Amino acid sequence: MSSFSIFIVEDDKFYGEYLKHNLSLNPDYGIRHFLTGKEFIENLHEKPDVVTLDYNLPDYNGAVVLKKIRQISPETQVIIVSGQKDISTALDLMKDGAYDYIVKDQDSRSRLWNTILRIRENQSLKNQVEKLQEEVIRKYDFEKTIIGNSQVIRNLYTLIERAVKTNINVSVTGETGTGKEVVAKAIHYNSVRRKKPFVAVNMAAIPHDLLESELFGYEKGAFTGAFTRKTGKFEEATEGTLFLDEIGDMDMAMQAKVLRVIQERELVRIGGKETIALDLRLIVATHKDLKEEVAKGNFRQDLFFRLLGLPIHLPPLRDRANDILILAKHFAEMFCKENNLPPIVFSSETSEKLLRYPYPGNIRELKAIVDLAVVMSNGKMLTPEDIIFSQTSQPTDFLSTKEMTLEEYDRVIIKSYLEKYKDDMVLVAEKLAVGKSTLYRMRQKNLI
Repeated sequence: MSSFSIFIVEDDKFYGEYLKHNLSLNPDYGIRHFLTGKEFIENLHEKPDVVTLDYNLPDYNGAVVLKKIRQISPETQVIIVSGQKDISTALDLMKDGAYDYIVKDQDSRSRLWNTILRIRENQSLKNQVEKLQEEVIRKYDFEKTIIGNSQVIRNLYTLIERAVKTNINVSVTGETGTGKEVVAKAIHYNSVRRKKPFVAVNMAAIPHDLLESELFGYEKGAFTGAFTRKTGKFEEATEGTLFLDEIGDMDMAMQAKVLRVIQERELVRIGGKETIALDLRLIVATHKDLKEEVAKGNFRQDLFFRLLGLPIHLPPLRDRANDILILAKHFAEMFCKENNLPPIVFSSETSEKLLRYPYPGNIRELKAIVDLAVVMSNGKMLTPEDIIFSQTSQPTDFLSTKEMTLEEYDRVIIKSYLEKYKDDMVLVAEKLAVGKSTLYRMRQKNLI
């Protein structure tokens, strides 16, 4: 069977055979000609890629046949080929789903040929997009994406499994860098909405005065500079998932507007009158304690309960024990593959050093540390010298490496701060909340 099928529905036998002959010049096209609407509809179960449809058939008119095609084979593209030049009829048919309307004249053959070429190109692009979507879906198999073997991660798998089975809202909490967006994508790409859009919005990254138009969109002329209509993020996520990151950073006025949209499941663009129905999955994330924000009066209680849904808390990396090494080895393996490098191993001392560090930047920081370590290594084994921690957290690393007296700890802390702040005694005294005279006295005695 040919890879691209075209059904010609034309009661004029000569003209139908004329179209069939011309389209058959492409050997990839499989062409069939039908003289009546009834005969064509009886074979519509074969679901051709394209139908060329005469508007005036002996048994049905084109509008009726077009409706049947939309019901039985909605993926089929329909080109109306007719002697009728009535513009209003053409517009009505295009509104009802026809791809193009071609009037029978001396140019109809070349125009039909070009239209079918466009349809085939679009179909090829669509197939590529679907293939990429399938690859993305496989990529977000959450047991492969969310790496770890600790009890907290096994509990997380259970919560994600429950989340993907329904459309319940999900609220993800955890420190920065713990993987909140990864969890949101894992839920989306394992749910029934996986082939629809995943739209992510970082609420903290958008200025407050632009957030409303970004979320809800606007009509042309709604305000100065609105030269065209803009679709908002809520609309973009239709039938898919909207992920609102850092939801706790919204001001109270914006919270009221978001609450109304979530409650009503509809919105009106800024400057518009049309009510747009919404069908989407909502996942929100924050590093803040929203209960505490509600108690402080910074976050609406009614919005909190609307968003809460299924709560998922992501623990900091420092509380995930041996997951640190599992993740580190995973990141090293991925970095080597992406950069065509040979596999690399970790020395036992390197593993111990990685386990001692508190990771204030969580998983994101661990990945950056491992990527750099692979670059700095000899290409065969990661050594402790290859592991470079951020300066901001370096002073605490000694706490678990050597037993010292409290006085010795004090000196080490002060020395590290003096090094960090380029020997600025006044600034270090302020940072450590100690008297300047104390520091000068220790310096005089060569203690620091």
